Formats: sequence, C-alpha cells, structure tokens
Amino acid sequence: MSARCPWAEKDPLYHPYHDDEWGVPSHDDRHLFEMLILEGAQAGLSWLTILRKRESYRRAFDGFEPARVARYTEKRREKLLADPGIVRNRQKVAAAVTNARAFLAVAAEHGSFDRYLWSFVGGRPRQNRFRELAEVPARTPESDALSKDLGKRGFKFVGSTICYAYMQAVGLVNDHLASCPRHAAVRALRST
Repeated sequence: MSARCPWAEKDPLYHPYHDDEWGVPSHDDRHLFEMLILEGAQAGLSWLTILRKRESYRRAFDGFEPARVARYTEKRREKLLADPGIVRNRQKVAAAVTNARAFLAVAAEHGSFDRYLWSFVGGRPRQNRFRELAEVPARTPESDALSKDLGKRGFKFVGSTICYAYMQAVGLVNDHLASCPRHAAVRALRST
C-alpha cells in the first residue's frame, strides 16, 4: 500500500495494524475491551511499544475475556506485574481489572458495551477528511463526553486523549488522512 498515513510508515509493525484494523468500525465487545485496555496501557508510552507487546497481553490477560479479567485476584495481579511481556505498571494492571468489572456493568446495563460506546457518535462513524497529521485533534467533544461518562462509571486510564485514540482505533472516527487509500476503504465499510 502506498501513501499510508505518515505515522504508519515509522515502523513495519505499524503496517498491518494501519492497513487492516485501525479505523475499522468494531462491534465485537471482546475487541472493544482489548483496545480499551491496550489504549490505557499505552498512556505515557508509544503505541509501537504496545503493538510489540500485544500478543503477550493477549496471553497474560486470557484473550481479553472481560469476565475472566474481572475475577483476577491480588495474587493474579502480582503475577502479571512479574510478566516482562506486558507493561509492568501496578496502576495500569489494577486498572485493567477495575475496567473489566466496569465494562461488564456497562454491557449489562446497555445490552452490550458496543451499544453504549457507539451512542457517543450516534451509531455511525465520524468521517473526517484531514489532509495533514497536524489537523488531527488529540481530543474532541465526543471523546470528552466519553471520558467523563467512563470516569463516572469507575473506569481508569480513560482521559479524553486516551478516549480519542480509542475511538480512532475501533472506528468511531475515520482519521485516516484523505490521501491514504485506507480512508476511502474504511469510509465504505458499514458501521453495523
């Protein structure tokens, strides 16, 4: 693929993520949970660091099955903190468990986390047409609203900037640059 978004050209590991996943509307609660945990783990780090550790995260966090993660004990969290395959940050590991519990509560209340999440964009992806990376915002009123609501529900590591990156990753917004071939491809995808 030529003319990818410039950030995706910084390392070959970004290519499959950019070309196949980033910006694609996701409605799978397990994938939505995975990305929520990974975006929180990324706070203060590069996304490339998280991509390099993604398979280790999947193994360490039981395939991101929220019901299993929600049951993690203190002993299990300590084991995670000894795992060199993930970001060994006590607050981020604790947040993953807290967020799993909150995720399940939201899913129970709304029928699915997917239904709750997509309500922040009216059920349809926002189709941006940015020409330069400098135009892409770090946060929006929608990410502010999502961040505020998640925080009220007890989620951790869900600031507005993290929420916007999450919204980009799971396709609530299409922030592929207009010159990127993936922009049109993602735009053509149905959101449901």
